[in-house]
Amino acid sequence: MPGPERHDTNDTHDIVVVGASTGGVETLVNLVNGLPRDFPAAIFVVLHIPAQAPSALPQILSRHGPLRAHHAVDGEAIKPGRIYVAPPDHHVLVGRGFVRLSRGPRENLHRPAVDPLFRSAALAYGPRVIGVVLTGALDDGTAGLLTVKRRGGLAIVQNPEDAFFPDMPASALHYVAVDYVLPLKQLPAKLDQLARTPVKELAALPAPRDLQREVQSDELEAFVMENDEIPGTLSAFTCPECKGPLWELRDGELLRFRCRTGHAFTSETMLAGQAQAIEEAMWAALNTLEESAIISRRLAREARERNHLRVAERFDERERNARQRAQAIRQVLLNGDETLPTETPEIEETVEATAAAGSTLSKVDLGAANGRRKRSLSSPNKPASQQAEQESEQEQEQNGAGD
Repeated sequence: MPGPERHDTNDTHDIVVVGASTGGVETLVNLVNGLPRDFPAAIFVVLHIPAQAPSALPQILSRHGPLRAHHAVDGEAIKPGRIYVAPPDHHVLVGRGFVRLSRGPRENLHRPAVDPLFRSAALAYGPRVIGVVLTGALDDGTAGLLTVKRRGGLAIVQNPEDAFFPDMPASALHYVAVDYVLPLKQLPAKLDQLARTPVKELAALPAPRDLQREVQSDELEAFVMENDEIPGTLSAFTCPECKGPLWELRDGELLRFRCRTGHAFTSETMLAGQAQAIEEAMWAALNTLEESAIISRRLAREARERNHLRVAERFDERERNARQRAQAIRQVLLNGDETLPTETPEIEETVEATAAAGSTLSKVDLGAANGRRKRSLSSPNKPASQQAEQESEQEQEQNGAGD
């Protein structure tokens, strides 16, 4: 990994890294359209796109600007005047003279993500890097731009008032001492000017060990996960992606989180990830409760066919309880509320149990929540149908004793 290095007056700002999200296609088209044909720097672009969706962004940018754009290829050489676009479901990373692609852990709920690109470029090229944050929701790119600045590079942010979605540039402005805040129409000329300007004769700041480890994590290096020395402070939170523990990282005022496997979040995307996890847990709980109601109804019918009326009534009660709780959860999902009804606290327990179970939802004890209020019909070690037969026999014995 590169450490301190000295840049002479022959070096220019020849590495430009650009991040965009919502509204980014039109913004990127206008950006490249204003660049000259002899633009002297290499441009790397990350646009948030779905993992499985095809991307025509290189063709679009090539058609609307003078520079050739293409999806980055792992190991290819970096050449000036080219636009390297992150392909779907891959982080694009910058090495010394070459490009790296990685299917490393998602960052800020995205792959490709902006922060890994910015971080790797800052590590490899230091003061020669120009980081540009454009339109987008949430705050991907803020931590990466902060790293670019700390390694001596330049930071440019689209004016939030000029952006389709101001969140990403506004976040960068809040946490990073940016060099330029410009409307989109002024960005191409400024980039061309800076790309031709020699880097000041100064030594790039030494690459912190934590920065090297984060880039290695982006590359999915196994030894990073196997190492017990994890940067940051262990937090009380769990990763929304893999449910593992999270470590807190402080970049000045910016609070970030990273898990052992490498998933990374700012505080804003952490909240977004938790909201997504809550919704997924509620849908799983709804499905489980509906299945419980169906099974209870079936067992009640079978009990009646055997003339086990008391057992059938108990299964009827279980069906009613499951459907009532399912309806409450369905109402929350339909209304988009973030809180569950306070009059049905057992629903909260069901959702929590479902979320904790993860992929083992079939093992959730559906009667656990109501079991705190009344004795559950079935034993955890016996199927409900077997338990029903046993209770029916006990009922018949009691009736016989009464006679």
